[in-house]
Amino acid sequence: MSAPTPPGHAVADLLGLVALGELLAFDRMAADARLAPDLRRRAALSEMAAAEIANYRRVADRLTALGVPPDDAMAAYVMPLQAYHDSTEPRDWAEAVTKAYVGDAITDDFLRGIAVALGEPDRQLVLDVLHESRYAEFAAAEIRLAVAADPTVAGRLSMWARRLVGEALSQAGRVATADHGALTMLIAAGGDVDVAELFRRLTAAHTARMAAVGLNN
Repeated sequence: MSAPTPPGHAVADLLGLVALGELLAFDRMAADARLAPDLRRRAALSEMAAAEIANYRRVADRLTALGVPPDDAMAAYVMPLQAYHDSTEPRDWAEAVTKAYVGDAITDDFLRGIAVALGEPDRQLVLDVLHESRYAEFAAAEIRLAVAADPTVAGRLSMWARRLVGEALSQAGRVATADHGALTMLIAAGGDVDVAELFRRLTAAHTARMAAVGLNN
């Protein structure tokens, strides 16, 4: 039996979450690019920021087409998402790329898990704006270089990554359950979305990513 079609306001609720995530990611990456140790790396992170704002525009345009002002759709998520970024401000380049590697991946996994409840074209739109693998590969390579240059960095970055995932999962839990009725309806409408199982998958994927760059979970 197919899952019931989610109501339109629930679809707009999720798209609002995605749009704000893209907008804040642009802000953060553009600022973090100034921490880069050279122009090549600064340009790479700036390119990632440009991709984020382009993705924001795609989602905002879809919300407008649905008759929902993007500002209205995003408003409910400002506090939890801004709280995450405010509490996880990187101090240097290694922490910035670890945040890109860990935090963005957790966000993508969360949205990918919820997107199964959407119909088309919205499901594909959400999947399309998730971060490209080349960005994760760039961040992973930078973490490995930092650890190779100074093995003691691994301990600091491991602790930083644990903080990032803890904050990300805490805010994702707020978004997925208590704070937003329409989004909760969307998750309920998508029969394939099991929130507890989704969070287990997020944790398992995070553990694998940590190991892949030589950090301890």
